[in-house]
Amino acid sequence: MKGDRVEIVIDAGGEGTRTYEVVAARAGRRVEVATRRGVVEVSEVTRTGTPVRTARFMASRVLALVEYPNSDAHPDDPAPPT
Repeated sequence: MKGDRVEIVIDAGGEGTRTYEVVAARAGRRVEVATRRGVVEVSEVTRTGTPVRTARFMASRVLALVEYPNSDAHPDDPAPPT
């Protein structure tokens, strides 16, 4: 999945919840989400696919993962066919 910003809500045990945010800091970068072997990995990557920053969370602790749409999309544009 790709987007400009991803917000992750984590169960922090006795402390309640914590919210983390990974943002594509520069033009041309994107945020990708991958789930592998019980770990959710959120990475900011360059155009060539080189990871710049990576955040890893245990999948059992993730309460919510919200991907915000790319800012290049215009609200009046029709949705792409699925």
